[in-house]
Amino acid sequence: MFSPRQIIYITPFYFKNGNKPKPKYFIVLANDGDQTIVASLTTRTNHVPSFVTQAHGCINLDERCYNAYVFEPGRVVGDSGFFFPDPRPTFIYGGEVDDFDIEYLESKYAIEGIDYEVKDTLKEEEYKAIIKCLQSSRSVKRKIKRLLPSL
Repeated sequence: MFSPRQIIYITPFYFKNGNKPKPKYFIVLANDGDQTIVASLTTRTNHVPSFVTQAHGCINLDERCYNAYVFEPGRVVGDSGFFFPDPRPTFIYGGEVDDFDIEYLESKYAIEGIDYEVKDTLKEEEYKAIIKCLQSSRSVKRKIKRLLPSL
């Protein structure tokens, strides 16, 4: 159901912390078989320090315990031409990458085309850049780093 590199649109996504559910893009970064996946929700909320001018790719500021991967608006990141449709940048924040129980996800999002839609598969070079970005950061939890593939 959820494979590494997939870009999935979930409508709505139910947050672990109980926040109000809403539609979210969900990028699968790794799985350990049939129990856990590592994934990131994307956001348009920009927390990038004002002195950083990175338009696309990894931002890693260990001295500030800050890590993000930026998707430039309109830039194709999927094998079949997917790009994030918002005219603003889209972000993955390293400190927010999390692990999810596959059984729970399959119970909440059971029907493809209704509960979720697989939009595309990340381009291999984009996927590797995200993994490398997360692995090189001090702000990413050790548990998450252990679950990520080694490149």
